[in-house]
Amino acid sequence: MAIASLVNLAYLLGAVFFVIGLRNLSSPDTAKKGNRLAFVGMVLAIIASLIYPIEGASNNYMWIIGGMIVGTGIGWLAAKKVEMTAMPQLVSIFNGLGGACAVVLAMVELEHFQSQKAVMDAPQIIIVLVTLFIGAVAFSGSILAYLKLDGKVTDKQVILPSHNIINIVLLIATIALGGFVFYQGFTGSMMFSIIFMVLALVYGFSFVAPIGGADMPVVISLLNSLTGLSAAAAGLIYNNQIMLVGGILVGASGTILTVIMCDAMNRSLLNVLIGGFGGNSSGGSGDQGDQVAKTVTVDDAAIQLYYSQSVMVVPGYGLAVAQAQKICKELDDVLSANGVEVNYAIHPVAGRMPGHMNVLLAEADVPYPKLLDLDEANAALPNTDIVVIVGANDVVNPSALDDPGSPVYGMPVLKVWEAKNVIVLKRSMRPGYSGIQNPLFFHEKTKMLFGDAKDSLQKLVAGAKSQ
Repeated sequence: MAIASLVNLAYLLGAVFFVIGLRNLSSPDTAKKGNRLAFVGMVLAIIASLIYPIEGASNNYMWIIGGMIVGTGIGWLAAKKVEMTAMPQLVSIFNGLGGACAVVLAMVELEHFQSQKAVMDAPQIIIVLVTLFIGAVAFSGSILAYLKLDGKVTDKQVILPSHNIINIVLLIATIALGGFVFYQGFTGSMMFSIIFMVLALVYGFSFVAPIGGADMPVVISLLNSLTGLSAAAAGLIYNNQIMLVGGILVGASGTILTVIMCDAMNRSLLNVLIGGFGGNSSGGSGDQGDQVAKTVTVDDAAIQLYYSQSVMVVPGYGLAVAQAQKICKELDDVLSANGVEVNYAIHPVAGRMPGHMNVLLAEADVPYPKLLDLDEANAALPNTDIVVIVGANDVVNPSALDDPGSPVYGMPVLKVWEAKNVIVLKRSMRPGYSGIQNPLFFHEKTKMLFGDAKDSLQKLVAGAKSQ
């Protein structure tokens, strides 16, 4: 009885650490502290689970510890070696593995009842089937998201004609089979449960297939939410409070983040899931006819920046690809030393995952107060001398405001054209990841600086230092 009380106390402390850690993760300034606090909570939860008294348990601690060592080693090496450009892919894989764990737990529970020839009561089988379904969708969906983000799979390779109808049919078939497994009370063959699992995996893959590249931040946060829900459902299976609380926290935070992402794009979640926006367009909106983009030399751009009063940097995925965040911070330091006010405009869906740009700039030690959100940045832009866009496209596209035929129409964007001057760092005039052309590149205030973002920023730093 004393051990059970200690375990429950440890679970309570672990849950408190989870909540405080999650709260600290809301700011780059306290994110490291939040991770450490959540880590402490997880250690407490694991230790408490290992000593929890279970009647008839074999206490195979060597297998458990061995699995933890192997898993920790793989996770540690993966996190240490991953480049910032591949962080969204790593998050997708970790999300998927969480879902896979829920699938394994559910299948083990089903196999246990089958081997015992026992009849599961209604609440038990509903919980197990829900765990299996959500975990399978989170797993296969996250793996496809990883493959898309890493460029190993393109939309054309996985999208079928009338794909949304196919998804509806798959969902109905999966739910119907789940209903049959529920009806038989699990006294029949394990084969039906295996088929149910396979259908759920196929549906998860197919569910993500039609979602375009520009919507990946929403997809990642949604899949993260599903992984949390699957963990919470697994907690119900084993009546484990810390799994339930942790899963609910992840599921709730992922859901809130998904809503925030959708609001930032001015689109409903349903529209994101069935719209297929991004990644498949060839030309996009805003046909520019015979217009030609104006260019600027590195020297001229450096002089403009050095002698301006205020500069706003708009980071995008191109900044991550070029691994140019530290050079960008160096340019910031040079300009700031000359009295230039430098800030960063962060759009909620910039990059490939929620908070991607915040993480990049925090890694480069950019002070958090310099990171302006969408509303703050738009309020400051009319009084900004120069905007420097590094690898961003859709989040600065004026078609969102004036072109009803554009896929981004209605999406809140950074109104960079309201600044006095705009300099765009880009490799070429090719559309961004979403495949949509940007009329901003042809705007009268805009000048293009072509080349690799890191190389261009290094030259701007050198040019500014020479003034």
